[in-house]
Amino acid sequence: MVGSEAHPFAKTGGLAEVLGALPPALARLGHDVTVVLPKYRGVDVTDGTRIPHRFMIGPSEVPVDFVEYALGDRVRAVLVDVPELFDRDGLYGERGRDYPDNALRFAILSRAALEYARLKGTRFSVVHAHDWQTGLVPVYQRMLFADDPVIGGVPCVFTIHNLAFQGVFSPAVLPQIGLGPEMLDLEAIEYWGQVSFLKGGINFSQKLTTVSPTYAREILTPPYGFGMDGVLRRRAGDLTGILNGIDTDRWNPENDAFVPARFSATDLSGKREARRALLVATGLGTSGDVRDRPVIAMISRLTDQKGFDLVAAAAGDLMAINATWTLLASGEPAYENLLRAMAARHPDRVSATIGFDERLAHLIEAGADIFLMPSRFEPCGLNQLYSLRYGTVPVVRATGGLHDTIADASEPGGNGFKFTDYSPGALIAAVRRAVEAFADKPAWESLQRTGMARASSWDVSARDYVKVYRASISD
Repeated sequence: MVGSEAHPFAKTGGLAEVLGALPPALARLGHDVTVVLPKYRGVDVTDGTRIPHRFMIGPSEVPVDFVEYALGDRVRAVLVDVPELFDRDGLYGERGRDYPDNALRFAILSRAALEYARLKGTRFSVVHAHDWQTGLVPVYQRMLFADDPVIGGVPCVFTIHNLAFQGVFSPAVLPQIGLGPEMLDLEAIEYWGQVSFLKGGINFSQKLTTVSPTYAREILTPPYGFGMDGVLRRRAGDLTGILNGIDTDRWNPENDAFVPARFSATDLSGKREARRALLVATGLGTSGDVRDRPVIAMISRLTDQKGFDLVAAAAGDLMAINATWTLLASGEPAYENLLRAMAARHPDRVSATIGFDERLAHLIEAGADIFLMPSRFEPCGLNQLYSLRYGTVPVVRATGGLHDTIADASEPGGNGFKFTDYSPGALIAAVRRAVEAFADKPAWESLQRTGMARASSWDVSARDYVKVYRASISD
């Protein structure tokens, strides 16, 4: 398994959660899993085993250390240590700009994963690559190592976590990354006169997956395909949507070390304590008015994808709703300023923390009443799954994995609130519905318990991945 980030080593989003939780779930099913990722700055693997190696890529020889690190029974990580490429302040860039050599950085990661397998002499059953950063794994395998006795012919599965990120670079990088001009072909990695690492993963892998069934259908259409929908429609028969799970050990209200009181679906009293602790921690206080209002939370990247253009357009109406808001987010400066302004105008009802804080994230999930995710598109989403587990009722737009995991309270088995139109009015109406429903405490607790009963572990999804692996082997 090859990816650019994985918990607990490096994380910017859901990809790291998947690569942290899926391998142990596969191990529980009896499979041996090796996870290959870069060794970024600050990653401490001093007790790992170092294996020095060198390989040629284009005109250059690359010295690399493979650092093997045991993650548990049947799972190991291999960190690709190339300090001049990965020992940096950011994973992909700094101050809002991508590193200019990202094509080379992630080409070397992709080659290094294959070189590690060849060096060890282990013929894996399947190679599983994730997102554009590893899109060249199947390309190198097919173009350079087709006859290799170790890696040649091993089926490759490629997972698209977010189609909006495509790894598009100038064709001038081809000689540098060891690929020839023949790759500038529609059936290879050419993309509107550029080269796309993501397209390489799509065109050269045996099987494709993405992170929810609805998103798998959406990305075949122009509104969600980001220019790749035609490429994906040609591969539709090889594409499967598998819903992400969550790490139910790390996200568990019954033993969460970041939460002051434990609770469960049968005893929600600890959630009230968590709510109080959240209000104190965010400076919102615990007066009678605050106790009576629902706490609405958001934890997010601040981008249009996550629906913050809607939030900006609806801010005045949202602030008129009788609710308390706690926000933990970072991203586009304009939206960071929006959240700061909301908190400044309504200091008794809005708390805005810019950045990310793991402890606060857990406390928000445990202590909030409502969790808002108004995404323009959402391949899977994880926070709605954390929220369900903690009895925090999601309000979501019906797209991608949000549509697959949340049933509206008006439906049988409802566990949240959904809206369909991507409009400020639809967002405001959904939030109002949730706030009105909060006033009916018995019905609200029933909604909470329904959500908490949902099975969200990786074990079911891992079995679905095994089916895809086996199908790739039998092709």
